[in-house]
Amino acid sequence: MSKPKLLVIEDDPGLCAQYRWAFPGCRVVIANDRRQAEQLLRREQPAAALLDLGLPPDPEGVSEGFATLEALRAACPDLPVVVATGQGQRENALRAVGLGAYDFCEKPVDLAVLRTVVDRALRLRELEEENRRLAEAPRSSPIQGIVTADEGMLKVCRTVERLAGVSVPVLLLGESGTGKEALARALHELGPRAGRPFVAINCAAIPETLLESELFGHEKGAFTGAVRQVIGKVEAANGGTLFLDEIGEMPVTLQAKLLRFLQDQVIERVGGRSPIRVDVRVVSATNQPLETQAEEGRFRGDLLYRLNSVTVRIPPLRERGGDALLLARWFLARHAREFGRRLRGFDPEATEAIAAHRWPGNVRELENRVRRAALMTEGPLVGAADLELAAPAAPAPAEADFDLRAARLRAERETIERALAHSGGSLSAAARLLGVSRPTLYGLLSTHGMAAPRPGPDAPALTDQDAV
Repeated sequence: MSKPKLLVIEDDPGLCAQYRWAFPGCRVVIANDRRQAEQLLRREQPAAALLDLGLPPDPEGVSEGFATLEALRAACPDLPVVVATGQGQRENALRAVGLGAYDFCEKPVDLAVLRTVVDRALRLRELEEENRRLAEAPRSSPIQGIVTADEGMLKVCRTVERLAGVSVPVLLLGESGTGKEALARALHELGPRAGRPFVAINCAAIPETLLESELFGHEKGAFTGAVRQVIGKVEAANGGTLFLDEIGEMPVTLQAKLLRFLQDQVIERVGGRSPIRVDVRVVSATNQPLETQAEEGRFRGDLLYRLNSVTVRIPPLRERGGDALLLARWFLARHAREFGRRLRGFDPEATEAIAAHRWPGNVRELENRVRRAALMTEGPLVGAADLELAAPAAPAPAEADFDLRAARLRAERETIERALAHSGGSLSAAARLLGVSRPTLYGLLSTHGMAAPRPGPDAPALTDQDAV
């Protein structure tokens, strides 16, 4: 394993040389002033920092040291910073801890003590990172590529897993962008037909005059331009799975021919006279109300009964609890890696906007917005504006909201929630943002009846799978 990086911010060349050999378990990077520290923080992404408060252009004072501390905390709230102060300057050390420093050591530095403090800071960072990874890992799903923590969506996954082993027709019902094709592929890949073709066709994307030939193929000379024999999608899927997306858009004139195929597993090419026997499992999907269409005569009722031996209803993203934020973090990490961007996650305003948005385009819309934000955002955190989402407006206060004590409690709770969101659920980082100790934060959580959260990262572990 590579050594953790320790950022040392010190202008004394002698101390810099001493620190280089004092931490053999770390890769030490040196900055002599605030500008260099900010540059190295972005480039090296250290695990911890050691900061001298006496920095140029104020080496005899502490103003530049505190400005550097604030810059480090703003750029990386989770970075543990150990502050080195002059002897007798305990008030500066306490002020630094109040501003978010992890710990302090007095000069002249006892290297054994300093090593212990830095090792403890590194270990804390390592534990918090590991806790984040474990907490943010999506709940186990039976289907690869499905990222969800919602019980309704997990139930859908378990249903698909059970149906994969039998070749009955399945109808997937769900709004556009909910992942119907991903589930259709799972029905194919988890079943005995996995080694055979999976052929998908979008019934709404092909003109009506071409759809019959696309589905069933045609013989040479069947119509003008048919210069050779062409195998259709149904025949190409022989032995495997045919996925009919947007089946509700299929013309009524073609529905009778599709019904015959479903009944007999026999087709005829356009312009052909010989029946062709095929063995195909059919999975169809739509966002249309097929029952209503059948009642109105726009969709054959007998075809509907053939298609929906089993119907699986996929919940829209707005009904999947916290999946929007879970998927947003997953997509952000994935696209940040794709574009070579070092992004830490979403700011609190973006987090609230993601939770409040109705997501009419479901997972497809979410991924598109996050992909664009990952490419275009200028800072390390993605904001609501980067996602082109409006920040949620505060509701107008009711008459009871003017109770002063209740208002104080509400404000305190909201501040704690924002700090936890900003810190990704890390109690240590949230306590530093709030300027209180961890025990005090635990007490506040108890006062407000809030459960202590498990920390969660804005960049969960990645795979190269798709997600719905």
